[in-house]
Amino acid sequence: MGINKVNKEELVTTTSEENIYRLNGRVPIAKAIPFGLQHVLAMFVSNLAPVLIVCGAAVIRGSGDSLTGTEITRLLQCAMFVAGIGTCLQLYPIWKIGSKLPIVMGVSFTFLGSLLMICTNPDLGYEGMIGAVILGGIFEGIVGLSAKYWKRFLTPVVSSCVVIAIGLSLLPVGMNSWGGGSGSETFGAWYHLFVGLVTLAVCLIARYLLKGVYKNLNILVGLIVGYILSAILTVTGIAPMVDFSGITKTIDEIGFISIPQLVFFTSHKPVFDVGAFFTIAIVFLVSAAETTGATTAVCTGTLGRDIRIEELQGSLAVDGFSSTISGCFGCLPLTSFSQNVGLVTMTGVINRFTILMGALTLILASLFPPLGAFFNSLPQSVLGGCTVMMFGSIMYEGMKMLKECTFDDRTMIIVSLAFCIGVGLTQADGNFFAAFPPAVGDIFNGNAVAGVFVISLLLSLFLPKEKSKA
Repeated sequence: MGINKVNKEELVTTTSEENIYRLNGRVPIAKAIPFGLQHVLAMFVSNLAPVLIVCGAAVIRGSGDSLTGTEITRLLQCAMFVAGIGTCLQLYPIWKIGSKLPIVMGVSFTFLGSLLMICTNPDLGYEGMIGAVILGGIFEGIVGLSAKYWKRFLTPVVSSCVVIAIGLSLLPVGMNSWGGGSGSETFGAWYHLFVGLVTLAVCLIARYLLKGVYKNLNILVGLIVGYILSAILTVTGIAPMVDFSGITKTIDEIGFISIPQLVFFTSHKPVFDVGAFFTIAIVFLVSAAETTGATTAVCTGTLGRDIRIEELQGSLAVDGFSSTISGCFGCLPLTSFSQNVGLVTMTGVINRFTILMGALTLILASLFPPLGAFFNSLPQSVLGGCTVMMFGSIMYEGMKMLKECTFDDRTMIIVSLAFCIGVGLTQADGNFFAAFPPAVGDIFNGNAVAGVFVISLLLSLFLPKEKSKA
């Protein structure tokens, strides 16, 4: 790459394309835009999918009616806007809110179960869900700013387990996308598998054929080739891969330009309910564990050092307070996107200015809804072909972190039980926590990161440390 680890964090005042491998420094706009766009495309569909799932199921408090198609389209617009704002805060902090690390924020799948529980309750509905998101974000933000008081409990073995669990939890996401998208009626069709395979092959070939900094645009090259191939298959009538109707529909419903609207100025003003807050508060702690693992992976995987306390505080503060901002726009909680952590660790592109271009692209897409609809037309199988290796790279970074731990019986017990229980719960037949309140099952049955984090943390706290041999 031409930049050794010692120099990666130095402030560079000159403009150079080699600065894409430096945290601080200006990259020529012509180089920064495609690398930033690569980050946007890697997370775009996943950023919008939770909004479609939750808001499609939500009911209006009191009436039991559903949100209209136009309202959901506007919320997709807000999801892009708040993801861009949250990413900007991570890159260029305000006060202590932000990590100054190459972290991309997006709408989180982690909250799906709890949010659906709240928003489908007629007594709470969509308005109760938004109130819970606003309060929960403030709660996590405060937890993040107080990280110096509890960081000592996050031992290296806990952090490495969480990072590995994040990678493991993303593996089915990549394969589901490759197959055509989870729940798709055409899941596993030959054209999804073919396009995903071609996309992956192009990513790998571009990685080795492109020279210098351009080889790290291999994901973007794969996305473009995969999209063109999908469009050809669609236009020729061979396979229905790309749905262009969403672009014209967005223009008809919203127009070419639209400003995201605060929820307080709509007919669905937030309702603050204590029960709904407690339902979601524990999930914000799980999200904090994921963000801690993702931020740690960025530091160890690209900067070659452990995470600093101010970086952890800032990263978690953005996780929380940007979720509050998201709630104010009627949208879902945000978290650090593991997809983009994988992209950063795989390519080594850590420049804040470059990733800022991606954040600004998200904000721009939110102001021009047809642009967002165009990005959203990217077929799932193309995304899957690009992301499978990225997700695996997160797991690889976790393994590298684990290598730095002392390999003794204590570490063996922590790692073994954390993964046996945490991952095992997600693969068990039926609801393992059927005897408990539904919120418990929602948190642990479908989220390996939550189980691995809780088990590894408890064992790390209470298992006696082995005495060093004289």
